[in-house]
Amino acid sequence: MENERVLQIFRESGALLEGHFLLRSGLHSRQFFQCALALQKMPHVEELGRGLVEQVKSLGIETVIAPAMGGLVIGQEVARQLGCRYIFVEKEEGKLVLRRGFRISPGEKVLIVEDVVTQGGRVRETLAIAAEHRADVRGVAMVVDRTNGAVDLGVSAFSLLKIKVETFPADNLPADLLATPAVKPGSR
Repeated sequence: MENERVLQIFRESGALLEGHFLLRSGLHSRQFFQCALALQKMPHVEELGRGLVEQVKSLGIETVIAPAMGGLVIGQEVARQLGCRYIFVEKEEGKLVLRRGFRISPGEKVLIVEDVVTQGGRVRETLAIAAEHRADVRGVAMVVDRTNGAVDLGVSAFSLLKIKVETFPADNLPADLLATPAVKPGSR
């Protein structure tokens, strides 16, 4: 799947936002990829899922694990297309945990699927959970890699769109962002 097609889906669905955004990582940005908007239409979900599956189908995945909320829809679609089991981790008292009776067996071949990665915080939490269960993590697949491949997750990484999006710490904002109130788009 070509970068331009992924961007087209985000633009057409209104999922590529411009402004001043406060990211979950605490960093600020002028752009925000609101994957929930891009994944509203099942044909887009299927197409983006197919793009990721093409990259990971040779890995022998038995289970897809997605961090909630962002990875839920795309993770389930990737698992569906791979014909494998799907589970997710979710927040409990501020950190991701495995709940709902989900189990990971030692040596189970897993793929972690996320929507957007900026610094990889939720992916790292999910990797730690998989490691606790001694899973065989074959890789991380994501729709958007905002680091253009710079984030090192310690395993193979696959993405549909690698793009370098400028981010800024709160104490070093450019003038245009200082002049505009920050929005947390994932929460509205």
